[in-house]
Amino acid sequence: MARIRTGIDIGTDSSRALRGQWKGNTFVASDYAYAAHPGASGWPAAWAALRNELAPQGFKPLAARVGITGRDVNVRYTRVPRVPDWQLAKLMRFEVEEVGGQSGAEVASDYNVLPELPELESEDVVLLAMARESLLAEHLDGLSDAGGKLDAFTPNSIALYNAWLRFGVVQDDTVLLANVEHESIDVVLVRGADLLFARNLAGGTKSFERAVQERLGVDAARAAALLAKDVDFEPGARPRSPDGEKATRACLGAAGQLSSLLQSAVLFCKSQIKIGTLKLDRVMLCGSGARLSGLDKYLTGALSVKVERFDPFRVVDTSALSPEELASLEAHALESVVALGLATAASDPNCYAIEILPAAVARAREFREGTAWLIAAGALCALGLGAHAWRTHAELKRVRTEVAALDAKHKSARSADAKTRALLAESEALAASAEELGTLSGAGAQLARVLDAVGSQMPPDFWLQRLSSAERFDPQLGVPKGDPRPVVHAEGAAREGTDAANVLFQDFVARLQKALPAAKLKPMLAPTGQSFALDLTELAPAPPAPTSGSAAQGSSAREGG
Repeated sequence: MARIRTGIDIGTDSSRALRGQWKGNTFVASDYAYAAHPGASGWPAAWAALRNELAPQGFKPLAARVGITGRDVNVRYTRVPRVPDWQLAKLMRFEVEEVGGQSGAEVASDYNVLPELPELESEDVVLLAMARESLLAEHLDGLSDAGGKLDAFTPNSIALYNAWLRFGVVQDDTVLLANVEHESIDVVLVRGADLLFARNLAGGTKSFERAVQERLGVDAARAAALLAKDVDFEPGARPRSPDGEKATRACLGAAGQLSSLLQSAVLFCKSQIKIGTLKLDRVMLCGSGARLSGLDKYLTGALSVKVERFDPFRVVDTSALSPEELASLEAHALESVVALGLATAASDPNCYAIEILPAAVARAREFREGTAWLIAAGALCALGLGAHAWRTHAELKRVRTEVAALDAKHKSARSADAKTRALLAESEALAASAEELGTLSGAGAQLARVLDAVGSQMPPDFWLQRLSSAERFDPQLGVPKGDPRPVVHAEGAAREGTDAANVLFQDFVARLQKALPAAKLKPMLAPTGQSFALDLTELAPAPPAPTSGSAAQGSSAREGG
């Protein structure tokens, strides 16, 4: 959800404040203030000048994202392997501690990973921004005196990138953005929509003013006026006045230095992120330096690429501004690009962000947003637990009584279960013994009956040679595998020369079956008729009873037959 935020760009000779929010895809500016303070003695004086502009408008810079730049801000780049977030945070903390130790000053910092670069397959480039705590303290005091509250500090170069990403003509080329102010230059290199490089450089329009002062012997105010009205850097342009011609010639050295700074920024980017094939396609200028007449044309020739002014307010909804605020914004649109980038980035939580907080503010915010809520949650939990314990005390007593009764029942049931299991085990043992005894008894009785029947039914010329009984299976006798039963095996012979031995044997088997009607027989006679064998059992398991379906099918078959 879009948030209403204020972007504040504090400069050494002028400051801007812009307030607004995103509504759909359009940024709506609701308040604007511009304060000129040439010759200000420091940041407190700059804040005082801005406060004098804010107060009459009733413009309170709440939730303010404040831009920082200059020598007290350090932006560096580190190439690291792609590691988990916690490990990256640890690496950056070591980096900050090292820089703080070298400078001997307390620094606040934040970092963010640049978009993945195709030239680096297994590494990330981390942008680490650091600022002196003393600088942040001065800005924080000035913001507080203006009735504002801090959202975060952000380098001006990052705000410039966010302004370009939202309001610039983004293509697939490489663009250098330069915000040229009085004593600072913020530069950004962008390839397509991806940030490659952001940095603040020393320099600005102050060097142009000094050149005019030294050449013409005028004061700073007169030099600034000549620079704004009479100087024209466009190659071949006619001088606007004799002083203008002299001032223009005096500033050519400063313009050349600016061109060299921009070229060195590209070279420094190549060395920092190790992209040797990087080629610059366009340059976009903003800030007070972009207003210098013909400077864009001069830089086009010096850099051999197209240089244009960057005015993003053409696509910003300014209908909510008062006529006075709108007129002021239109007059200082180029100087207000960073303020716009700060406000839009703070209003959009999904933007590329560097958010630096002073240590005291960071601790207070962490306590307010994290620790305080944990303490409150703990207190509420303690109250809830106490109330719950009080309400459930009687319930606990009742449950304990029920538990005691259930425990007694459980012990009784467990004792009965143990006895039942013992009886079941004993019953299984007795059943096994009974089955074994029954088998032995049945086998003996069967053997006796078979011996008696064979003796009474065998022909006179036949005799037994062997008779045995053993438990085994035989499907032909109806004894399946897995359920062996006692089977009697008899072997015998016929007297040599016995006539019709085959007929006598068949008759013997038939009479034996009649004598033992419950037996199942498997007779075997040698081809010569001189020997025979016989397997039989009376103890084969009963065949399974036919199911109703199979019985019905059998009945239907019989009826059909």
